[in-house]
Amino acid sequence: MTAASSTRSVPSSTPSYDTVQMDRDGATVILTMDRPDHRNALSPQLDADLRAAFEAVEEMEGVRAVVLHGAGESFCAGADLNVLRDEPTPEEMYEHLTERYLPLIRSIMELPLPVVAAIEGTAAGAGMALALACDLRVMADDAQIVPAFSSIGFVPDSGASYFLARQVGYSRAFEILAESKPLAASRCEKLGLTNRVAPAGETLEATLTWAAELAERPTLALGLTKQTLHHAADHDLEEVVRFEAQLQKETIQSDDHAEGLAAFLEKRSPSFTGR
Repeated sequence: MTAASSTRSVPSSTPSYDTVQMDRDGATVILTMDRPDHRNALSPQLDADLRAAFEAVEEMEGVRAVVLHGAGESFCAGADLNVLRDEPTPEEMYEHLTERYLPLIRSIMELPLPVVAAIEGTAAGAGMALALACDLRVMADDAQIVPAFSSIGFVPDSGASYFLARQVGYSRAFEILAESKPLAASRCEKLGLTNRVAPAGETLEATLTWAAELAERPTLALGLTKQTLHHAADHDLEEVVRFEAQLQKETIQSDDHAEGLAAFLEKRSPSFTGR
């Protein structure tokens, strides 16, 4: 996406960023990584802009879904390797990953809205981790995910091992990371790394259509569902049930629960407001 279409808008109150374009399509915000000449490789500026954009989205009125996209021909080529040419010290590398990437990944995971990645071209290395951090993914049929870490003598970082192991299991995750072979969209779909595959050139529109459908769902419940799924990955059954029960105390007081229950009893489709 190079510019907002006639059906999309940039609200006057929307913050602007050097490397991220923010557009609004109804209840959906579209965040476009905008470094196409670098295949949207993550730089200190892009990291900061993305994190700030996700934080800003949470404060925007009426937003109920987010689409993450890349300008040009790639989703995200991973870390900008020009940074590595400066030969960072081990301590600088540690700080780079924990002070830049970790807050960015957490801002996606903790956003109480569904985040859908629209993947065209390549999602490589840290770009793969960024895509897997999103709740859902739609890939173009000619797109690929590239777990490039071991090809340059690295372990997976930016949360790649966390997400990959949970989505495909240990053995398959190790195979993917050890071989570092590009994964075509068709294989990603079989592995569960993408939810849907769309024709090339139609991926963003397909993602926006899905995001619009998600935006009509009970937003509070979806945000809390994110919380409980992440919690469930690291806790035992009793802790998970108690955590679910705690969150259910919030949903039972929501307008969307009242509407959903009324619609069920009246045998009609619900009209959720996101509250």
